[in-house]
Amino acid sequence: MTKSEILKALSTISAPGEGQNLVESGAIKNVQVFGDEVVVDVTINNPSLQAKKKTEVSILQVIHAEVHPKAKIKVNISVEAPEKAPNSNLIKGKPIPGIKNIIAVASGKGGVGKSTVTANLAVSLAKMGFEVGLLDADIYGPSQPLMFDVENEKPLAIDVDGKSKMKPVSNYGVKLLSIGFFTEKDQAVIWRGPMAAKALNQMIFDAHWGELDFLIVDLPPGTGDIHLSIMQSLPITGAVVVSTPQEVALTDARKGIAMFAQDSIQVPVLGIIENMSYFTPAELPENKYYIFGEGGAKHLAERMGVALLGEIPLVQSVREAGDVGRPAALQDHTPVSEAFKSLTKEVVSELVKRNETLPPTEAIRITTMAGCSAVKPKR
Repeated sequence: MTKSEILKALSTISAPGEGQNLVESGAIKNVQVFGDEVVVDVTINNPSLQAKKKTEVSILQVIHAEVHPKAKIKVNISVEAPEKAPNSNLIKGKPIPGIKNIIAVASGKGGVGKSTVTANLAVSLAKMGFEVGLLDADIYGPSQPLMFDVENEKPLAIDVDGKSKMKPVSNYGVKLLSIGFFTEKDQAVIWRGPMAAKALNQMIFDAHWGELDFLIVDLPPGTGDIHLSIMQSLPITGAVVVSTPQEVALTDARKGIAMFAQDSIQVPVLGIIENMSYFTPAELPENKYYIFGEGGAKHLAERMGVALLGEIPLVQSVREAGDVGRPAALQDHTPVSEAFKSLTKEVVSELVKRNETLPPTEAIRITTMAGCSAVKPKR
């Protein structure tokens, strides 16, 4: 017997679950021949006892059949699991054709004005000339239909390439889908996680969003099943976290940021938005009263290493505008609309910085423009 004869025989078999034969795959680490004795050192990737035994039996059989029927064979099998590719555990969503960037808006707790900020962010982007969509993913408390004055509207079914798709409801230059369109106004949504996830997937993938520069996703408050479903379904470009200045809200905001930073998720946090930052009375426009505390979000942003995207004042007109379905950002040259405009520019600017570090396959790049870093808006 010779080593070359042994290797030729071993090149006709492979380990269980592996395509290449033992020789081509490099599984055979060493072959030693001593008269009628053979020692074969082999490494396989499958750690199961069954795979080890099957590999050993295959080696014995092929050497006896092809080389020497009475050879004394010793097989030493070791297991070497393949190294995981970097970030192989990242949640990767399925891209939606035509949508360039997806921004998730989250909050650690309810009542901080997350949906109000989301609506005004979407409207501000639309006013800048971008194509914008808004997915109201707050399954148990959808409020975007009210804020966009489309409570009585229903998405229409349209034919797209032979398939029936939902056409989002549009107002103020924003395309909108919400579970609120499919339930009665006073009907509570009592669904378990899988049902809610299925409904979200339908609104995401069974809708005809068309060409969008931005899809804004209004997440439910907290951290939970819906958040994971969204991040498994969509390749989120970045997230923003909304908080109010007081410590009880900031504590939950920290948890929201930590959720996006987990190894199994790794969605970049673009920054923090501080809502209800201060109160300025109409009769004292130069005064600022920090009712819920001062600088809370700023200090949290510094500690967490993220940007402070903006501070939105506590103004009665913001609440009134949302209640009547006309977001405050629609106004021109008011302190509130300017605050939302500034906030929106900061969000887009941070998005540019984030996208510059990613390969094109991860997110479609956007470029820097004079005055505002953004994708080229449609005029």
